Amino acid sequence: MNWQNKNILVTGAGGFIGSHLTEHLVELGANVKAFVRYNSRNDWGLLELLPREKLDEIEVIRGDLKDGDAIRQAMEGVDIVFHLGSLIAIPYSYVHPRETIETNILGALNVLTAANEYGVEKLVHTSTSEVYGTARYVPIDENHPLQGQSPYSASKIGADKIAESFYRSFELPVAIIRPFNTYGPRQSARAVIPTIITQALTEDKIFLGSLHPTRDYTYVKDVANGFIKVAESPKSVGEVINIGSNFEISIGDLTEKTISLIGKNVEIVTESARTRPPKSEVERLWCDNTKAKKILGWEPTMSLDEGLKEITNWISEHINLYKPELYNR
Repeated sequence: MNWQNKNILVTGAGGFIGSHLTEHLVELGANVKAFVRYNSRNDWGLLELLPREKLDEIEVIRGDLKDGDAIRQAMEGVDIVFHLGSLIAIPYSYVHPRETIETNILGALNVLTAANEYGVEKLVHTSTSEVYGTARYVPIDENHPLQGQSPYSASKIGADKIAESFYRSFELPVAIIRPFNTYGPRQSARAVIPTIITQALTEDKIFLGSLHPTRDYTYVKDVANGFIKVAESPKSVGEVINIGSNFEISIGDLTEKTISLIGKNVEIVTESARTRPPKSEVERLWCDNTKAKKILGWEPTMSLDEGLKEITNWISEHINLYKPELYNR
């Protein structure tokens, strides 16, 4: 696909993956509208960390995913939509399930409705590996059962199914991308890897939840490239495609690996406040990325060791952006 002069809308552009995807689209020469949540501070989220010359190329639109009129206005003249906007924190969804469900499900409906109304060329809808819940078999392929083990995962299952329904009911060219655990520069301390790194760099103890669950980690630039390849491939329409490394590691082993990389003697402490309810904990995630390789020609290029070095260096240079002493839900 020639991205030159393509008109693109990225919802959730101020978020972690969204900011990297937006930056990559600018590098490809696309005309990008970045939809970010309105706030009175005129704060554009992680887009603020992009180089000024790239930020100047982006049209930032402020609004709320739950506002159908705002989405409709942003959608006008758009060729391709990347819908990443959502409330993504699992602990936050325990505290505020209604906000999580309304934002993620109604927001997806508003984006899909506007995209259908304007007849966009392609809509890439963002799912999450959390919809699978604890693995019933590994590696997890796209046919694995969906399990709502948290209000967040349930909201994403609902949004995914609405996206599927728009493909089947209205022939809207929707593709569903399902990233596993993404990490890299700009990630907030809501996620486990920045939580480990920020505490290891600044404290003598690392406070975490359960250490035994396994996760499948993929570097953010590889994930952003996965989004691009999903948009480019005509074979992705109507499909769900996992994006992951096909490798699992426990949170405990990940912590030890990170501490070793930093080279500091730090105590690991399990804290009950950071532990998920037993029936809500996703015990094991391990991605089968066969479909992504076959349909997209995609596979990760960054190893976990290399990626951990990259994010550790970035956080070391931006430690002022974090509050290691606080539990970030």
